[in-house]
Amino acid sequence: MSRIGKNPVAIPDGVQVAIEGQTVSAKGKLGELSVTLLDEVAVSQDEAGIAVAPNGNSRLAKTMWATSRTLVSNIIVGVSNGFEKKLEISGVGYRAAVQGKDLVLQLGYSHEIRYPIPAGIDIKCPTQTEVVISGIEKQKVGQVASEIRGFRGPEPFKGKGIKYAGEQILRKEGKKK
Repeated sequence: MSRIGKNPVAIPDGVQVAIEGQTVSAKGKLGELSVTLLDEVAVSQDEAGIAVAPNGNSRLAKTMWATSRTLVSNIIVGVSNGFEKKLEISGVGYRAAVQGKDLVLQLGYSHEIRYPIPAGIDIKCPTQTEVVISGIEKQKVGQVASEIRGFRGPEPFKGKGIKYAGEQILRKEGKKK
């Protein structure tokens, strides 16, 4: 039995949820999102919130049970609060800035990197070494953060590069003479 799947998804104030067949759509103060679930799970709404249950006893139904519940939870949290990822840049001369609809990164290469900000994503740079990515879709926010981190991942010797806020980098010892 799924520990995650059996818990209903609570609906906060200010969020309207509509269920039509296998499509769950949520509308809140930040926008509107919807997700279509597989036929192996059943979705219902009651006073406790939205409940997801497996249809049948197949392996796919059991595996998609908690996944579907999490997808529904993510759209509800997204339209009510949104999601946010923070990146930290460390290294001499490494910096970031938002110019128009582009994120401009200087990461020690001979050229600057211009990353076009996708629709539905908001990127801010409170300082030159901090990048804050926010949006209502959890998957999109994580994907954008991963793409930006991929331009210059943290290296293990000096720790230079782009890392997630709070990420621990395993440091290696350098050469010995």
